[in-house]
Amino acid sequence: MLKEVYKEHIFYLGDVLECLKDIQDKSVDLVLTSPPYNVGIDYENWNDNLSYESYLKFLENVLEHLYRVIKDDGRLAINIPSITAEGEYKALFNDVINIAHKIGFKIRNDIIWFKHRATKRTAWGSFQSPSDPYVVQPYEFILVFNKKFKKHKGLKENIDITKEEFVKFSLSFWNIKPETRKQILNACPAPFPEELAYRVIKFYTYKGDLVLDPFGGSGTTNYVCAKIGRRSIYIDNSKKAFEFAIKRVKSAYMSIL
Repeated sequence: MLKEVYKEHIFYLGDVLECLKDIQDKSVDLVLTSPPYNVGIDYENWNDNLSYESYLKFLENVLEHLYRVIKDDGRLAINIPSITAEGEYKALFNDVINIAHKIGFKIRNDIIWFKHRATKRTAWGSFQSPSDPYVVQPYEFILVFNKKFKKHKGLKENIDITKEEFVKFSLSFWNIKPETRKQILNACPAPFPEELAYRVIKFYTYKGDLVLDPFGGSGTTNYVCAKIGRRSIYIDNSKKAFEFAIKRVKSAYMSIL
């Protein structure tokens, strides 16, 4: 495990379960993350073709650690899809909710992230036939949980969301295009876009809050935190992604100056 600190941002390179052990109990205000989807993506140090049961067990182990590090009035926001590498529909969002409830989290919101990506349709089931058709899903879920308390404590002067943003973000259908920039995709093959991170962080945290991404990838969560005055913790097992995320956060401070 390697640990680096830049200003108010901590970066860990290593196994997620081992790195989480280094984080203090009840210290995190928000976890915003998107775990590996288990759909066969070619990650640097991760087998993305686990059995569905093994994948759920892995997520459960991570969520148990996250429950420990999140404050009692903190939140968990997890971005997940519905389709798995086993090639059949799995109600992953439902299974994640059930696992989180078993651990102690309570679901507060589910957000639909509409990704616009419905043009590349290489498989249809039975095309133009009722034999075996299926629908394409140009969306993913963002599941948001409380830990113990619904209300998150903070100072009024540390609220920085505008009226217009609050009205827009409080609608649970988020129309956001996926990340397409090559430098980001080179660091992580499956990043979520800055706008998604911005909305979650602005909607659920105060200025100065601590945000954790245990599957940090290209560092989008941490970059947005640096831009809008939140502290952050980054974890990933890819050295390439780790180094890119640190550079990206440093660049955020250069753009602020």
